Amino acid sequence: MAFEVIKPGLSTTIQDLGRPGYFHLGIPEGGAMDRAAFRIANMLVGNDEGAAGLETTFMAPELKFDADTLVAVAGADMPVKVDGAPREVWTSFLVKAGQTLSFGFLKSGARAYIAFAGGIDTPAALGSRSTYPIGALGGFEGRAVKAGDVVPVGKPSGALVERALDKALLASLPKPVELRVLTGLYWHRLTEACQERFFADEWTVAPEADRMGYRFRGGHPMEFVPREQPFGAGSDPSNIVDGCYSYGSIQVPGGQEPIVLHRDAVSGGGYFTLGAVISADMDLIGQLQPNTKVRFVNVTMDEALKVRAERKDRLARIRASLG
Repeated sequence: MAFEVIKPGLSTTIQDLGRPGYFHLGIPEGGAMDRAAFRIANMLVGNDEGAAGLETTFMAPELKFDADTLVAVAGADMPVKVDGAPREVWTSFLVKAGQTLSFGFLKSGARAYIAFAGGIDTPAALGSRSTYPIGALGGFEGRAVKAGDVVPVGKPSGALVERALDKALLASLPKPVELRVLTGLYWHRLTEACQERFFADEWTVAPEADRMGYRFRGGHPMEFVPREQPFGAGSDPSNIVDGCYSYGSIQVPGGQEPIVLHRDAVSGGGYFTLGAVISADMDLIGQLQPNTKVRFVNVTMDEALKVRAERKDRLARIRASLG
C-alpha cells in the first residue's frame, strides 16, 4: 500500500531510530527527535518500535491512502481528522482506502509522529530510512516529503487492532521547563561567577530551533578564565582546537547564546562546550516551541542515570499496557 502527500506541512520527514555507527565519519545518528513519542506511535499500530514513520514540525501534512491501514499519531497536540471526522492523539485508528488524513492547528508541543501499520518502506541508506537532508541520505529521495509524493508502506505484521494509550503513563511537563545538564570537559574555562549564573538565569528558546540544534537566548554572556589561546584555537576565548561533540552537547559560539546540539548536528568543531543535556531530557527539547522559557539544572552522573532508568521503566510500562 501507499499514501499520497496532498499537502506536505511545514517540514515533514521520514524518520526511524537513526543510523548509529557513523558519527566518527561526520554522519550524525539522526532519527526521531522525540524518541519516546515515536516509539509509542509504532507500538499503537503494532510495529517494531524502530519502523519508519513521519515526523512533522509545527504544521502537519495531509495524506490520502490507497488501501485500508492502521494509523497512529503521538507527540505534539494537534487535532487529527479522517475525512473531517475527529480522531485522538495517542491512539491508533483505521483509515480506509480513499480517505484523507489531515490535521488542525498545533495546540502544544512542536513535533508529532505518524506511524503506519507495516512502517514506511522507502530504501534504507546506511541501515536507516531517517532523512538527513544535508547529506541527502534516507527519507524520500534524501529530502523532506513534498506534495505529489507517493510513499510506500510495508505489509503489517499482524491484525489491524486499534489501541489507545493511558495518558497517565506519559511523563508530566515541568513548568517552567527544566533541562538537566552534566557539566563537561571545558566547564573549567568559565569563571565561577559565570558558572553560577548559567544555572540561575532564565533562558528562552530562540527561533533558530531545528533538527541540528536549539539556540537559547536571554541569559548572561559567558565569562572565561583568562588564558593564552593555544595554537590553532583562534582569538575568541570560546574557540578551542577542534574537539568532538556528543549528542546533547551545549556549545556557546562567541560566549553569547548556548546551542544544544540535537539529532542532525555535526560531530565536532572549534567551539568549547560547557556540558551536555542528559539523554532523558533530549526528547523534551524536540517538543519546545520558540519563546518557551527554560532553566538549566546542574545534576550529577548518578542523578542522570537514575532519570534514564526511570524513563526506561516508563516505556516498559507503556509497552506492557499496549500489549
